[in-house]
This record gives sequence, structure tokens and C-alpha cells, in this order.
Amino acid sequence: MLTIKVKKIDENLDNPMPYYATENASGLDISSASKENIILAALETKLIPTNLILEIPPGYEGQVRPRSGLAIKKSIGIINSPGTIDADYRGELKILLTNFGKEPFIVRFGDRIAQLIITKTEKVVIEQVSSLSETKRGEGGFGHSGLNHD
Repeated sequence: MLTIKVKKIDENLDNPMPYYATENASGLDISSASKENIILAALETKLIPTNLILEIPPGYEGQVRPRSGLAIKKSIGIINSPGTIDADYRGELKILLTNFGKEPFIVRFGDRIAQLIITKTEKVVIEQVSSLSETKRGEGGFGHSGLNHD
């Protein structure tokens, strides 16, 4: 099992550490550490502090993703989802939370606002070439396969 070191910026602040809410959860729940309520107006985006600094090992990255319950019930998401946390980043993890809804949303201290996935990454070598292999799909882009399975 991989170990991720996590440091609290303010050790006296009683915000939750990242944790798995259920036995087979893929993502660690991340909570707001803002001492003040943060009001997200409709279509507004704000950085939400977590009071956490992560030490992700080389060869891995953190991916910050929205929580599905907040998305479906409150239209709250993460505009750059998934947000990437590089292994060499040592600043505070902040969540770029967006209110995609029509009503204001209040973020309170300790609210679970995002989830964190830790995943392997692979370094690649870029090779410039003059031609690439052919595929059946070819240049088919957005919507190329249609809406139905027929």
C-alpha cells in the first residue's frame, strides 16, 4: 500500500485529514478548512483552503475530483476537473470549487467538498515523425460515433 505524507499548515486547526468514507471508496474525501463560511454565488468559482500539504511520491499524481452528491443535489463541481497535483508540489491543496447552479451555496468548515485520487503516472519520450499509423477511426473527433449504438 502506498503512503502519502500529509502536513497540516495550522496544526491547531481541527479539520479532517483525507479519508475513505467507505471500505471500497476510490477517492479520499477532502474537507474545507476555511474558518469563515464561504458563499459561492451562482456561476461563481472560489479557491477553498484545506490546510493540507501533500507529499506525493515521484511517479504518482493526485487528481482532485468533484463529489457526486454535491454535483447532483447542489450543482457544485470543480471547474478544472480533474485538477492535477504534481509530485513536486508542496503548497497548500486548495479546491477550485464552482457553483454551476442558480442558488447560492455555503461552504462551511469541515464540509466534504472534493475527493482525491492518487494514481500512477508515466513519463514518455516525444518523437517527432513525418507519418503515423492508419486506424479505422482516422480523424473522427467529437461526436464521430453518433448518439445511438446503431
